[in-house]
Amino acid sequence: MAHTAESILEQLQKRNFAPVYFLQGEEPYYIDLISDYIEANALQEHEKGFNQVVIYGKDVDVATILLQAKRFPMMADRSVVIVKEAQSILDIDKEEGAKQLEAYLNNPLPSTILVFAYKHKTLDGRKSLSKTFAQHAVMLTTKKLYDNQVPAWVNNYLKSKSIKATPQAVQQLSEFIGADLSRLANEIDKLLLNLKPGQTIDEKVVLENVGISKEYNIFELQAAIIALDVLKANRIVNYFEANPKNNPVIPNIGMLFSFFTKLLSLHAAADKSDAGLKKLLGQQAWKLKEYQHAMRVYPIARVVDIIHYIKVADLQSKGITGGDMSEADILRELMFKVLHPVPKVLAV
Repeated sequence: MAHTAESILEQLQKRNFAPVYFLQGEEPYYIDLISDYIEANALQEHEKGFNQVVIYGKDVDVATILLQAKRFPMMADRSVVIVKEAQSILDIDKEEGAKQLEAYLNNPLPSTILVFAYKHKTLDGRKSLSKTFAQHAVMLTTKKLYDNQVPAWVNNYLKSKSIKATPQAVQQLSEFIGADLSRLANEIDKLLLNLKPGQTIDEKVVLENVGISKEYNIFELQAAIIALDVLKANRIVNYFEANPKNNPVIPNIGMLFSFFTKLLSLHAAADKSDAGLKKLLGQQAWKLKEYQHAMRVYPIARVVDIIHYIKVADLQSKGITGGDMSEADILRELMFKVLHPVPKVLAV
């Protein structure tokens, strides 16, 4: 049957192990979290040498995996077989491989914990193999978070570690790092190492610990755009050009797109009272004054034009258009279009 990551981890922590786990989906964070927990905790250290096997899908076929799964443990209550990158198993999509797996799932060895870490995709739910996994294994299907779900995830992650953070800090973490949960967790964990006991995470802590330059970052670029500060915007783009590893263009363009599409939804709102706009902003309600100022600077027609420019820059950044333009040139051209309205040519 289908489970949540939380329910699976809860049972694992109680040492209630199932014979088979099938972990699949677009979001690898929970797949790694669960498989790593089993690898670290299902057996005692002295039992692992003879009874724990970690194999990679690209190196094995189904028969080889089942050969390992059918081995009885030596001087231990159980054995563990973990198949990483299981989406690459040589014959998992072939009829014979699927039949072998289904036969094992219908009668798994109780002393074996067999784990499939099937990342970035899912089995075809219409096929018999997927249905058999759902019926006889602990099955998890993960999905990528939407951008508007990330702040809540950050809050929950910090809460699980008994750490407090300001809404501004949570939003900065969410916007700067995005919906990559593995990177988010890693950056937060590194940040926690530098916290004093009882310290609350605020914007200053984020800026100092998550590789964001206090003066030259995407948040400051956004502020420069709102302020129509051409000089500062160009300085920030030049800084990005000099530090491309820490300032990749694709996520920066994505954040600008998120800002202007939000601005468009505020312009189109039927209720433009503070309460109505805060409701639309949701987790970003604390930025109300900033958005209200941006609405005055950028009327709806300009916002529509800018969203078009951002989409063009996105295609260029991904090599679909734009020829051999550098990342800095793409962003520089975008800033010019955003900060210098293109005059409309009137029909004669």
